[in-house]
Amino acid sequence: MATKLVQWLTGLSLFFSVWASIVFDLVPVSFDQRIYQVVLPLPIYLVIAFGCYALAVVGYRTATFNDCVEAAEELKEEIMQAKADLKKKGLKMS
Repeated sequence: MATKLVQWLTGLSLFFSVWASIVFDLVPVSFDQRIYQVVLPLPIYLVIAFGCYALAVVGYRTATFNDCVEAAEELKEEIMQAKADLKKKGLKMS
């Protein structure tokens, strides 16, 4: 099973090889000039679309982030124990 990075790199290399073959006329197929006007800036559009997707994913994951009440209480208890232990050892806290 391939990692996510390998999957992304494979997809990007496949896209850019097809894109370059169309833009640089490496394949003996003639396209209409309107096709070139769409294909030429396509990587820029894909970068913008990926940025929008990434922003949406981060926003969604932030909005649906779970609070761990039990872990917060456990952490507060450990902090109180550490403070008591340090106080017992002579550390003065403000």
